[in-house]
Amino acid sequence: MGRNLRYGIGSAIAAALLIASTASATPFSFSTNGPDGKMATASRPENGSQFEIESADDFIAHTAVRINSATFTGLVPSGASVQNVVVEIYRVFPLDSTVPPSGHVPTRNNSPSDVAFDSRDSASNTLTFSTQLLAQSFTVLNSVTPGGIHPSPGQTTGGNGQQTGQEVEFDVTFTTPFLLPGDHYFFVPQVQLSDDNTFLWLSAPRPIVAPGTPNNPDLQSWTRDAFLDPDWLRVGMDIVGGTTPPAFNAVFSLEGEKVPEPATIELEATGLLALGILGALRRRARRAATGATPC
Repeated sequence: MGRNLRYGIGSAIAAALLIASTASATPFSFSTNGPDGKMATASRPENGSQFEIESADDFIAHTAVRINSATFTGLVPSGASVQNVVVEIYRVFPLDSTVPPSGHVPTRNNSPSDVAFDSRDSASNTLTFSTQLLAQSFTVLNSVTPGGIHPSPGQTTGGNGQQTGQEVEFDVTFTTPFLLPGDHYFFVPQVQLSDDNTFLWLSAPRPIVAPGTPNNPDLQSWTRDAFLDPDWLRVGMDIVGGTTPPAFNAVFSLEGEKVPEPATIELEATGLLALGILGALRRRARRAATGATPC
């Protein structure tokens, strides 16, 4: 059998597996709405002298879903460029966590888990992104910036005050989609900016209002940095505090498909594996044709 014919059959099989996995899928979408101007929280990957900061807000997948794309909105200082975008998915504590927790925070109830369930980033080409400038200047009433996260008993600081920056929407496509069983999750976007600048993720109304997607229960946003890890703090209840502590959501949306049966996820995984094997065969054939040896 000729090499081109073998590859043609292999491509057809892999494509058929992927098509079969989407044939019965229905759309999945989630949105928290646009910013309310109340809060912005730092969220960035570790990079050189910059320690990692994560901010999280929740969504519910009532059945298995494949997440193909997402958006999120935050403040970017004027003149800063984007070096890397990371998106992590966490489950809800106590999943993927050490139990009992350390006791370094007031509670872990309804927090993200200790470690991420899955992640994608532009540096490894598992996601691509574009940006939209929504406003040259956008001001929030309060913030949690680098150095503003502390373990108990000193966790309540009132926040780091007003912040102003460019309002930027990030439009993300997952070149390797997230495949998530039905569960309650936290969405964690991180942005690495040039010149030691820090991205601040904007808050959204809580509870979620139309045309956003109702979330029941609607858990509030949480944050942590490398020094608090693996624990998390509630942005409103723990850090801002006060007589009547606020609670925040964060601005993001998700698009994908519902995957009705667990077997469908297995079928899709098989299709992706087939495509990966096919790519390896192509590379091996090219090396053989040119006489090259693998690195």
